[in-house]
Amino acid sequence: MLKQIENFTLSMRGRNLSAHTIRAYSGDLGEFAAFMALRNLLSVKDFNIRSIRSYLAYENAKEVSRGTMLRKISALRSFAKFLTNRGLIAASPFSLFYAPKRDTLLPKFLTEEEASKLMEAEISPRFATRNKALLELLYSSGLRRSEILGLNVGDINFTEGYVKVLGKGSKERLVPVSDIALEALSNYLSARASVNNASPLFLGSRNTRLSGEGLAQIVKKSAVKSHLARKVTPHSLRHSFATHLLNNGCDLKSLQEMLGHKSLSATQVYTHVSLDRLKKVYDKAHPMGGEVEK
Repeated sequence: MLKQIENFTLSMRGRNLSAHTIRAYSGDLGEFAAFMALRNLLSVKDFNIRSIRSYLAYENAKEVSRGTMLRKISALRSFAKFLTNRGLIAASPFSLFYAPKRDTLLPKFLTEEEASKLMEAEISPRFATRNKALLELLYSSGLRRSEILGLNVGDINFTEGYVKVLGKGSKERLVPVSDIALEALSNYLSARASVNNASPLFLGSRNTRLSGEGLAQIVKKSAVKSHLARKVTPHSLRHSFATHLLNNGCDLKSLQEMLGHKSLSATQVYTHVSLDRLKKVYDKAHPMGGEVEK
């Protein structure tokens, strides 16, 4: 079984999966293999509904979060599909397995005032222009963490005002960039010693491409500096981008394209949090809406 888990991990690297997903699935399957080894269940034939349920009960007893448990189930289901496709098992054990659905959590976002404060935060004079450009672009275009970290200088079109993004599934899209963000990017790049179109857009302290941890720390420290009484992550700015656009009249289809969502249903979650817009529509349309005239 260990050999097949290694083969499965190698196969994941040849697919359009994020490094985070590959790392998480590999870790989950490694834990499953250790569980099986302690019980002397080392053959692929031992990968069945009974062993899967036994392992998940063991993990559940450790009181792992619902999200972690669902990810472990997803890793095992993907491994089962791998074994089935290669004829190593007759059928997937998951055809007999019911998995709970993931909770639908409403996106956490900043108010427009909070976002404005965050954009003005200065946490490091040495990297002030970079941090300003980074935060402005995140909020201006709603990019995912992996997308903004993967950008090169040539992906920014200063003339037309857009950024070329390589999203999930290696799908390319063009996303508008605000004039404020373009100015911040221009100031940042002007201060760099050597720049060409193939250069990473955002650099870390060692003049190499900025890491995910580095990005998270910049956002976190900026939030603390801004005295925001909540946890703020790069994804918070993506949620804020989407919510503020909807609140100010953007249609769902356009927002879907900018966010790079495959289906409109993924974008519709933001309609549940755009209460400001709903209230404005209600006040304008309902005969008893808005302020009562005296």
